[in-house]
Amino acid sequence: MTIDVGAAPAAQESRQSLSTAAARNLATTTKTVPQMQGITSRWLLRQLPWVPVSGGTYRVNRRLTHAAGRGRVAFVQTGADVKVLAPTLREIPAFAAIEDEGVLAELAGRFTRHAFEAGQVLVVGASPIDQVLLVVHGRVDELAGAKYGGQSLARGYADGDHIGDEVLTRSDATWSGTLRGVTSGVLLALPVASFRELSVRSDPLRASLDAHRTRGAKPVNRKGEAEIALAAGHSGEPDLPSTFADYELAPREYGLSVAQTVLRVHSRVADLYNDPMNQVEQQLRLTVEALRERQENEVVNNPEFGLLANADYGQRISTRSGPPTPDDFDDLLSMRRSTRVLFAHPKVIAAFGRECTRRGIYPQAVDLDGHGVAGWRGVPLLPCDKIPITGGNTSTVLALRTGEQDQGVVGLAPTALPDEVEPGLNVRFMGIDTTAIMSYLVSTYYSAAVLVPDALGLLENVELGR
Repeated sequence: MTIDVGAAPAAQESRQSLSTAAARNLATTTKTVPQMQGITSRWLLRQLPWVPVSGGTYRVNRRLTHAAGRGRVAFVQTGADVKVLAPTLREIPAFAAIEDEGVLAELAGRFTRHAFEAGQVLVVGASPIDQVLLVVHGRVDELAGAKYGGQSLARGYADGDHIGDEVLTRSDATWSGTLRGVTSGVLLALPVASFRELSVRSDPLRASLDAHRTRGAKPVNRKGEAEIALAAGHSGEPDLPSTFADYELAPREYGLSVAQTVLRVHSRVADLYNDPMNQVEQQLRLTVEALRERQENEVVNNPEFGLLANADYGQRISTRSGPPTPDDFDDLLSMRRSTRVLFAHPKVIAAFGRECTRRGIYPQAVDLDGHGVAGWRGVPLLPCDKIPITGGNTSTVLALRTGEQDQGVVGLAPTALPDEVEPGLNVRFMGIDTTAIMSYLVSTYYSAAVLVPDALGLLENVELGR
């Protein structure tokens, strides 16, 4: 075999100039600062008015409210068997004053399970109420007679709602509308006869009912606050009523929460690798971004002060048919004055856009601080990916009135912090350990408060899959 040593592969042909690969070794590289995918727009933090809080505590004083709050009950399920969680029966106003756990347990044991199907009529309007209903799962609509015939939707009930509890203190109570299942689901029913049999021999139960009747007998305004006596339309010199505005004796106090971490940087890195970018500054910048993301998540989801947990149950509504429609958003806006902003998961905003397109509606963009954003009825509709999407592929829309002057929702931050680098956020040097690692304590302090219940509303059970 003969080898031609004069032949060279094409890849080894002699070059006529310096290759780019070799030239790069002498070139200056242009670099970006470290990038981070987890940074979001954080519209919620930007739109909340932040109130400076001294002493770490913010107290919300309100007028005295005589009407008992209505909450949602919870359930315990074992296979097909479902029971109401006895302590949560206090969310029914007539049972709010019961402290005896045994009485609540006996009440819980008297509820019976009933399944219903979509379209099934559960009760007929104007008929006597003979049972208290708890919605375990599914949706039930209350339909009232319309003035010009047909039926109109009065309100919807979803998981945890209770219906017909007015019969607990009024023997002549009747259903205000027809109840019909929108989806299939499960109810728990407490027969009135069974309840009355227990009330005859239970002193704590009778005391709670008496307390509820007493609250209901006091004059209140439409928000349940103690009435201020006034006179209007009179002439001459009649005796004018005397009055005063009573306050809650135990107003709610909000303490500032905290998110913290310890940033560690080796001194050799900080000493030798600071050109062209300061390593400590870049580490702190990314850490602060992560803390701000956690702060927004806590403002939405924290069980103590988060907006989802602290919305009044009277300010929560469900969608009419599942997906977010213009009708649902109109209902949400109609529940309060001066709604300033709406927040929803980006997928909810997309679903709302599809519903608008399906109806031939094209909402106008709203100008917000120089940004053109989606809106409805002139109210900005802003994305917030911290609002969760539940396992049923449903989510929630938040409607906020903001600011102290408007009795709205406010964010809370400390007045001043040592070593503060941003409002409510400080970085404190903790020293260098024996392994030459520098430590920085990075902290941000925050909370949120709802000044009056109607400042915050929720549109719940928003379906995304349709």
